[in-house]
Amino acid sequence: MALVKRTVILAGTLAAMTLAGCAPAGYSPDEAGAEAQPVANAAAEASPSASAAPEAAEAAADVDLTTRLVGKSVPQMGKVVTDDEGWTLYRFDKDTDDPPTSNCSGDCAKVWPPALTDGSPEIAGISPDKVGTVNRPDGTKQLTIGGWPVYRYAGDTKPGQWKGQGVGATWFVVAPDGKKNLECLPTGTPKAVPPPAEGDSAGSSSGGYNY
Repeated sequence: MALVKRTVILAGTLAAMTLAGCAPAGYSPDEAGAEAQPVANAAAEASPSASAAPEAAEAAADVDLTTRLVGKSVPQMGKVVTDDEGWTLYRFDKDTDDPPTSNCSGDCAKVWPPALTDGSPEIAGISPDKVGTVNRPDGTKQLTIGGWPVYRYAGDTKPGQWKGQGVGATWFVVAPDGKKNLECLPTGTPKAVPPPAEGDSAGSSSGGYNY
C-alpha cells in the first residue's frame, strides 16, 4: 500500500528558511532528547457509501487512517497536535471551520495528506468537543479540530518535524483548540514541496507550490 504520508520528498526541493528566535526548519523534539510518540497505528480500510462513484470508492478503499490525536507542548514550537505516529498536523487558511470545509484535493492532497478516519480516534490532550469530521469528495472522512480540517505534510520526513509551518503563508501547525500556532514562523514565505510525480515516489525536483 502506498502511503502518501511516508513519501520522502528530496530535501533539495524545499528552499531553506531562516527562523528568527526559533529552531531550524523541521526541528524535531526527538533531536533534543524529548520522548518520541509511540507508533500505534496500522493502516486500515475505509468503507465508502454505496452511492459513491467507482473512482471515489477506489480512493477510499486504500487510505491510511488516523486512530489517535495527541495535543501536547514541544520545545520551540509550543502547543501542537500529532497523529498516532507522531506526525505534526496542520491547518489550511483556505479551508473553513463554519461549516467545516476542505479546499485541498488533487495534487494539494498529495502534498498535504488529509488526516482520515473511519470512526472516532483516541484523544489525548484535546477537548473532545473540538474534534469532529468532514466528508471529502472521494467518500472519506477527514478529522477536524475546532472545525478546521487537519493534514500532514509530505515535506516532513520524520515524526516531530514541522517543515510545513508558514508554507505559502496559508499553512500552519494546528494547536489543540484548532487555532493556528504562530510560533516558529519563517522570516520569508516558504513554498511547499512538489507533489509526487506519477510512478515516482520522490516527486519532481523543480518548482514550488503554494498549496
